[in-house]
Amino acid sequence: MGTAISHALASGMGGIRTAGDLVARMQMIRGMKLNEAKEYVANKLGVSIFDLSDEIIMEEIRESLNIGKIRTLHHHAKGMEAKFRIAKLLDIEINSVNRFKKMIESG
Repeated sequence: MGTAISHALASGMGGIRTAGDLVARMQMIRGMKLNEAKEYVANKLGVSIFDLSDEIIMEEIRESLNIGKIRTLHHHAKGMEAKFRIAKLLDIEINSVNRFKKMIESG
């Protein structure tokens, strides 16, 4: 039930349009409560908690940090590249990133 709840709350925050996806990751990966996850992400991004749900501010931040956004141009991170950047930014482990790294190492 935890994943469904986290997803519902993240979707309510605007998902990748804002910081809902990042907050949901912290809830699911680190088991943080919503407010704790918002505070953690806001600190990592250098913004206020209120800025996390502002689409205009978050689009600028996501673009400057190159961590993925809905409409990406050819020179912006998307897919796995964005996940690599998110894992580093939030100091978290993302399974698909780890699997990709192992695949690259094994050749």
